[in-house]
Amino acid sequence: MRYRLRRIPLAAVAVAALLASAACGSGFDDDNSGGEQTSGPASLQILFGSSGPAETKALQDAAAAWAKATGNKATVTPAQDLTQQLGQAFAGDSPPDVFYVDAVRFADYASVGALEPYADKISNVDDFYPVLRQAFTYQGKLYCVPKDFSTLALQINTDLWARAGLTEADVPTTWDELTAVAQKIKAAGITPLAIGDTRDRIGAFMVQAGGWITNADGTKATADTPENLTALQYMQSLLKSGLAQYPKQLDAGWAGEAFGKGKVAMTIEGNWIKGALQNEFPDIKYTVHELPAGAKGKGTLSFTTCWGIAAKSKQKDAAVAFVEAMTTVEQQLAFAKAFGVMPSRQSAGQQYLDQFPADKAFVDGAQYAQGPVNAPKMDSVLADFDTGLQSLANGDPKAILQRLQKNTEAALGG
Repeated sequence: MRYRLRRIPLAAVAVAALLASAACGSGFDDDNSGGEQTSGPASLQILFGSSGPAETKALQDAAAAWAKATGNKATVTPAQDLTQQLGQAFAGDSPPDVFYVDAVRFADYASVGALEPYADKISNVDDFYPVLRQAFTYQGKLYCVPKDFSTLALQINTDLWARAGLTEADVPTTWDELTAVAQKIKAAGITPLAIGDTRDRIGAFMVQAGGWITNADGTKATADTPENLTALQYMQSLLKSGLAQYPKQLDAGWAGEAFGKGKVAMTIEGNWIKGALQNEFPDIKYTVHELPAGAKGKGTLSFTTCWGIAAKSKQKDAAVAFVEAMTTVEQQLAFAKAFGVMPSRQSAGQQYLDQFPADKAFVDGAQYAQGPVNAPKMDSVLADFDTGLQSLANGDPKAILQRLQKNTEAALGG
């Protein structure tokens, strides 16, 4: 699934090449208005990272319908490695007109002028969830609109839950309750919780404690704080006591696999787990709940992708019209039905829940979610933080955060 794994070395290389080429004067900030096509039908090139055949077909069908209705042409191409191909296209001065931009990469592209800031041309732009708009805002400007989103929630294996003597009334809503039920589950001879070993999962506990890696606009490092320390110390306590385990300890590639194999009673994953369990572990019975609240309240993480438009595109008006069509409530709901994504427009939320009521915890999480770090040149910093988290059980949480603070300050000041 799209957000199971986040570390892609080739992608990091491609982004580094993009930033380097911009620094050497590749011309993303140059005036390119003279190249805009002003008459005749447009022929858009659209590059996207597909989650599978269902998404590819849905987008190709939607693009074909738009082209037929407008008299334009839209060539939709699924990427083999989206970030690498985009980096090469930008460095070669030949980017596609429209493309997916992962929130974790957005600031890298925006900071070198590769993206057209078109969002103010989209109808009812305030209808997109605030946390998603923040993810695509750089230096105070909203550049692109989110196509859909995901959040983290708590999945419970109902059979193992019952075997441990627990009922629906025991679903944890706080850290203390999570610890208590995990202890009961462990006492029943069952591994309580599987959780991914990176900031894309453990970071949710930082948010619940009132912390995060940077401030809201990605301009200041906020890693070495009492709030973040509280979060890492709590997670360390779960790991040390065997109340939580990383996937590799459970002989699994990701936490959803451990959950699907019935090795754990609980896991923390995004709504992509629904399709994975249906396809790979259809016999697992489970329920989904909001994550337990921490010292500062509820918190989760959001993951999103926007419709990027190249600053160098010669068909920007057509590109904006295409994005407009792809982000209507009706089209977002069609995409949701076709390949399981959640609409990024708030006005589509109730209609989505009418069709997919089991996803309520994921949708509700949008109101208090934290998006990815919104700052350029953070790839290596975050990868280093993940390395620290992978040794958290026997590591020094304070030292991990001090290193993250130092590295983040260096990246933001560079």
